[in-house]
Parts: sequence; C-alpha cells; structure tokens
Amino acid sequence: MNTPQKIVFFDGVCNLCNHWVDFLLKRDNHHVLVFSSLQGATAKQLLPANDTVTLGSIVYYSNGKLFYKSAAVIQLLRDLGGFWKLTVLLKIFPSFLRDFFYNWIAKNRYRWFGEKETCRLPTPEERSRFLD
Repeated sequence: MNTPQKIVFFDGVCNLCNHWVDFLLKRDNHHVLVFSSLQGATAKQLLPANDTVTLGSIVYYSNGKLFYKSAAVIQLLRDLGGFWKLTVLLKIFPSFLRDFFYNWIAKNRYRWFGEKETCRLPTPEERSRFLD
C-alpha cells in the first residue's frame, strides 16, 4: 500500500467527528487530506492497536508522524494553510490543559451530538478522499 502523507483517522459513528470531517473537506482546498475511520482497515494497519479500540481521539498521521487529541486538531488546522496556520498559537497553552478540554468533549460527544449506527459513507464526490 502506498501510504498517503496526511491521513485523518476519526470515529466513523460519531456525529461530532463526522461534522469535523465535513469541516476539513470544505476547507482543504488543495486536497492534501485523506480520511479513514478508526474502525477501518487502514487504521488497523497504520495505528497502534489501542488507538483503534478506544476511539477516544482523532488521530492525524502526517508525513509518518502521529498526532493525538488537541495536538492533532492544531496540526490539522495548521496544514490547511491560510489563516488557519494561526491556530498554532494555541500551543502557548500546555498540552495537559488543551487535552483536558479535548477529553471532556470526547467523553461527552455521543451524549451531546449523538452517534450513527454505521460508519459514514462518503458521497461519490468525496469517495476519492476516503481510504476506507
């Protein structure tokens, strides 16, 4: 498998995660991001086993490096380019503080935003951007 350089791994049944994917798809003007659910085969191949079981974090694979939680969000927004690069300023806050809020939202995401019974199916236009 020829591994893409920038892969966003997300919980495919989480409504909040799917909205995040929609947000990224809409703003990724250069089509540098591809997507895969944490429940998919690509995640099982590229990520440590625990990452595909807990489903508690968006994981961002960028040029061979893995980013988790708030670091993944900041790196993703930075890689979108434009004024999104300014989100790197959020790194002035220590990761334990950023991740505290990330974990709080992640813990409550199903209750607040709901969940789907099956993983997201990309539209025909999006299909080339999804690995599985």
